[in-house]
Amino acid sequence: MTTTSDEPRFLTLETPGVPVKAWIDGVPIEKDAELQLRKTAMLPFVHSHLAVMPDVHVGVGATVGTVIPTKGAIVPAAVGVDIGCGMIATRTSLVASDLPDSLSNVRSAIEKAVPHGRADFTSGTKGLPSNNAKVWRDVLEPRWKTIAKKHPKIAKGSTAEQLGTLGGGNHFVEICLDESQRVWIVLHSGSRGVGNRTGKYFIEIARREMERLEVRLPDYDLAYLEEGTGHFEDYREAVGWAQDYAAWNRRLMMEATLRALKQSGEIAKNFTCDEDAVNCHHNYVAREEHFGAEVWVTRKGAVRAGLGELGIIPGSMGAKSFIVRGKGNPESFCSCSHGAGRKMSRSAAKRAFTVDDHRRATEGVECRKDDGVIDETPMAYKDIDAVMAAQSDLVEIVHTLKQVVCVKG
Repeated sequence: MTTTSDEPRFLTLETPGVPVKAWIDGVPIEKDAELQLRKTAMLPFVHSHLAVMPDVHVGVGATVGTVIPTKGAIVPAAVGVDIGCGMIATRTSLVASDLPDSLSNVRSAIEKAVPHGRADFTSGTKGLPSNNAKVWRDVLEPRWKTIAKKHPKIAKGSTAEQLGTLGGGNHFVEICLDESQRVWIVLHSGSRGVGNRTGKYFIEIARREMERLEVRLPDYDLAYLEEGTGHFEDYREAVGWAQDYAAWNRRLMMEATLRALKQSGEIAKNFTCDEDAVNCHHNYVAREEHFGAEVWVTRKGAVRAGLGELGIIPGSMGAKSFIVRGKGNPESFCSCSHGAGRKMSRSAAKRAFTVDDHRRATEGVECRKDDGVIDETPMAYKDIDAVMAAQSDLVEIVHTLKQVVCVKG
């Protein structure tokens, strides 16, 4: 890679296809990720260039931490299977001194209020909290019925029942303190099982289309759907719905978390929250205008950072997270990173670290400290400060948050 001589501060990877502009100064990138970027850049419908964020690492279909603008096609595997995964954060009127000395009961209250991990959904929609049921019935179900009727394979599994649930992996609910010791609630989750089913279903359709059309690709996972076809329109409809489901999922869990804190007996009940929570996707596709053209922008592990737009960039367990304001940098397609980014796989992290290592790394944070979360230990992720420094021309930091409670699936 070569460094550009002027601002903004990206590195350029020349490829047989479009250029790759990468905000990775001071942040390591895997050789496999670089190879994956080269393959994606060879797709004939990529518009202008690829933009690569400092949290970049190998993914399925395309690297996580990549912004892919396309004309006339979308790659379902680049959007991924956790469609609409993202963050929500809200600042409360509480300060650090309002929190109890021991936060274990607070963590337990959140864990009871927000179904997480392998939660039991056998009770069906009858088990939904009233507000969740209303959102499902009035907002999400009407469109879902049309999609499910067209694509019954997507409909097989819990959909309404998982609304307002966290899931597992790197999804979390956190209580954080900012630089003024104000208390924030921060939450990370997506479209749950229905997003997974939708993503896999259309990835397979795209692969079959490539075989039918005898299209040769640099990578089998870069199979695409062409705009103007029935499959493309069906995907656009389904992926848009899944993104809305994910946004509502986060809102409902935030409401449940706030209720749990007020009812826990550990914190004063009369606290308030800022009216406008930041709620942003980081795995999604959207229609936008860039460099004089209407394009489909796939952000695979990236957040929209238009001029003045607020976003959330979380660190790992025990690290820092950031509320940021976008600078609207056109070269990044108005985007920034979605987190610290993994520096090793989950299996590698489990081999490299022990429970004692994890306990030391998360000292001072009320969270799980067992072998079930070793793959999420802070050492498995890149240095969040280096990641933020590498994208200083993409966003400005509005608040720096430090976790004191972390609920993992």
